[in-house]
Amino acid sequence: MVTYQEALQKARTILKQRDIADADVDAWYLLAHVCGISRAEYYLRINMPLPEDKYREYMNLIEKRATRIPLQYITGIQEFMGLEFMVTEDVLIPRQDTEILVEQVLKVCKDKTVLDMCTGSGCIIVSLAKLGKPAKVYGVDLSDKALKIANINAHKHGTEIEFILSNLFENVESEVDIIVSNPPYIPTGEIAGLMPEVKDHEPLLALNGADDGLEFYRLIAEASKKHLKEKGLIFFEIGYNQGAEVKEILAKEGFYNIEIIKDLSGLDRVVFGKR
Repeated sequence: MVTYQEALQKARTILKQRDIADADVDAWYLLAHVCGISRAEYYLRINMPLPEDKYREYMNLIEKRATRIPLQYITGIQEFMGLEFMVTEDVLIPRQDTEILVEQVLKVCKDKTVLDMCTGSGCIIVSLAKLGKPAKVYGVDLSDKALKIANINAHKHGTEIEFILSNLFENVESEVDIIVSNPPYIPTGEIAGLMPEVKDHEPLLALNGADDGLEFYRLIAEASKKHLKEKGLIFFEIGYNQGAEVKEILAKEGFYNIEIIKDLSGLDRVVFGKR
């Protein structure tokens, strides 16, 4: 029988041969996922035989990862803001960059009403509801499948969120203090050049920002004025090179006190303004 160490080494080799960038990390996470073990437990078992059923399951998942299926879609989970979220190929995988957006909204959302446009997995609005003590929260998405995942995540974390199936604000009647959105912002022409994990597996609906990547910022900024209270705030996640353009979009729609926030790499990541 194969030991834990031998199984992990074989998995690393397979993933490296298939040019998986984080081969060592992914091999470990999948072993931990299959066996339900921590690093400390692994080292206690390192020379022990891995049960045959676990070994087969592990190798099956490694082969899936080798075909460029994202790790998170294989395990079905992704951590975000210190919380664990369910993910499937019906939703975008939550990114650490988006935590910058959530952190900015957390500063101002206590006792406020908050609407998350293009909610996807619900990671943004669930995190805000769980950590920010808002008065009332809404999650809006065009995808019924995405909303089912968001609903599961909301219940998982004990949050009460009103989810609305809607093409942007079409079915939204509420007026809120804060609108937050991580909309699709990849220009259509750039999608083919993305990593296979993204272009082949993540939902195109959540990626495609039309010709210049800015279409949804224009649509949301314009329509949001009917749903934001006076002096209400709008927060957008943006692509690294979209700060000035999104700032201009908000200014044209009459927003003021517009600011651009950078991420930990020093790149533009969030734009927000006041109505």
